[in-house]
Amino acid sequence: MKFETEKIETQKSEKPQKYRSDRVRDHLANERTYLAWMRSGIALMGFGVLIVRLRILRPPLAPQPPGSGWKLGLAFALVGVLTVLLSTQHYFAVRRDIDEDTYQPPDRWIILSSLAVILLGAGVIYYVFTVPLDYLQTFVLE
Repeated sequence: MKFETEKIETQKSEKPQKYRSDRVRDHLANERTYLAWMRSGIALMGFGVLIVRLRILRPPLAPQPPGSGWKLGLAFALVGVLTVLLSTQHYFAVRRDIDEDTYQPPDRWIILSSLAVILLGAGVIYYVFTVPLDYLQTFVLE
């Protein structure tokens, strides 16, 4: 009983653990990176919605462009959602690695996200250049 009382008194007198400033800086940098990935994911989803909406909002007499616009918009939205999910998982993994002092920067996320953006960019370029010129002239004439 005496041992338990001493233990409780020592726990009350101990101050909360202070973190080293470099470790706090690492955690804050991890959080900033996470928020940047979240903004990127939201922007990708928004761009996907924009692509689909631009396909829907056109003059009634305009010819229908190739039917791949909604697919491209969906691809952007899915990559955006995937970016949000993977960035959340990556944030917690980096947080754990910082706490354990075992962090190693991963190359695979950089390569994966670069490939996704390259493919989406190629899709936009393909979509823009496959729209018939007659479709563009309807906007100029009206």
